[in-house]
Amino acid sequence: MADPRGFLKVRERELPPNRPVEVRLRDWKDVHAHLEEGQPFLKEQAGRCMDCGIPFCHNGCPLGNLIPEWNDLVWRGQWSDAIDRLHATNNFPEFTGRICPAPCESSCVLGINQPPVTIKNVEVSIIDEAFARGLVTPQVPQRLTGHTVAVVGSGPAGLAAAQQLTRAGHTVAVYERDDEIGGLLRYGVPDFKLEKIHIERRLEQMRAEGTRFRPGVEVGKDVTWVQLQARYDAIVLATGATVPRRLDVPGLELEGVHVAMDYLHQANALVAGKDVADPISAEGKHVVIIGGGDTGSDCLGTALRQGAASVTTLAIGKRPPGERPESQPWPTDPVLYEVSSSHEEGGERAYLASTVAFLGDDTGHVRALRLATTEYLPDGRRVPTPGTERDIPADLVLVAMGFTGPETEQVTQQIGVDVTRRGALARDEGFATNVPGVFVAGDAGRGQSLVVWAIAEGRAAAAAVDAYLSGTTELPAPVSASTVALRP
Repeated sequence: MADPRGFLKVRERELPPNRPVEVRLRDWKDVHAHLEEGQPFLKEQAGRCMDCGIPFCHNGCPLGNLIPEWNDLVWRGQWSDAIDRLHATNNFPEFTGRICPAPCESSCVLGINQPPVTIKNVEVSIIDEAFARGLVTPQVPQRLTGHTVAVVGSGPAGLAAAQQLTRAGHTVAVYERDDEIGGLLRYGVPDFKLEKIHIERRLEQMRAEGTRFRPGVEVGKDVTWVQLQARYDAIVLATGATVPRRLDVPGLELEGVHVAMDYLHQANALVAGKDVADPISAEGKHVVIIGGGDTGSDCLGTALRQGAASVTTLAIGKRPPGERPESQPWPTDPVLYEVSSSHEEGGERAYLASTVAFLGDDTGHVRALRLATTEYLPDGRRVPTPGTERDIPADLVLVAMGFTGPETEQVTQQIGVDVTRRGALARDEGFATNVPGVFVAGDAGRGQSLVVWAIAEGRAAAAAVDAYLSGTTELPAPVSASTVALRP
């Protein structure tokens, strides 16, 4: 245990302040100023961990992170041991420590009657300190098995599977249709939440370990699934859930109405210095974002940095409560009203706002949204209330309503992988599809979810592939494909 009386002496959470809004809106750098060694409250916050007899933070984290152990090691200043314990369960804490919503903190036992331990911030401090001290080094396998594996998709699930399988001695190639490796980490998450240096230095480690990367190759078109199947002993499908949820209302075809991820992809490419033909820009425009989740928040921060005249975020449902409701008791991960760093920077938020139609001008460009107040029906459906319609100006509309599942047409047609009724790629509890040697990890099989679940599934799928190829495995499998997140 860290400080036996730490949670009694330090009763409040303390986090490092974000950079001032007026400063960070002028660039695309990380908004956070993460804790470093030498800042006294990092040790104090780690010391608040109670080292519970039953640490429910393990249950809240799909990876089973050894949170009390590395809290204790940070409190003692033992950074080398801390990163060893963190890496024992999590391949990429630099990602989860920045963009995971931290369900571990919702299940922290201290959170029953005090603010929970700042687990996420301690985690990212460990990995940042480890990189700064040169403690993150390649783990080259002692022997090669002679087996080959193709991982299709280079998001967190694909990268986690690839790293685990490479370390097990298999020859692994990661295929990515974009021009850079990283999936949504690269082109979906803005730099102000995840600077791309964090991806690059992890890829450098993976290359040194032996993982091979094939960016700019779309499997199914540039290389067929049949060709891939003939070339490799096993395939891991980690393509994510990339099909956006549609909003079928009149005017959807108007110019200026875009899927949020198209907008974010272009914005991230521009920040990276790439040429983008006819980019979508919010400069000087009245921007409306439909959807109040993380993607909508990312669009908000991006639009503000591009110089939008105004930004309004619409949510169809009620404003969530500010405190944990009785219907979502500890240790579940409650749905709460959250203020992200982007919300701190500006914009308006509207709840119970149902979009009825997009209105256009004479040129076919969107000029306004027609909204109505949302009504909850007894069967749970949410519909526009007649007679409550109103119009708000909009030059740019970004639909950020989430994703319905993966793109399945090519893989089902070419090699016959089954699809579930909900549109995900079907797999058994061991992540195996109906096609021998083909496995599914992450959102492609699970549906839209969290980065921490993607890494957990990537690690578990790697163990399943290793057992398939070698007959047995020593790789950890933190979850099964049928595991359901602990949510209300």
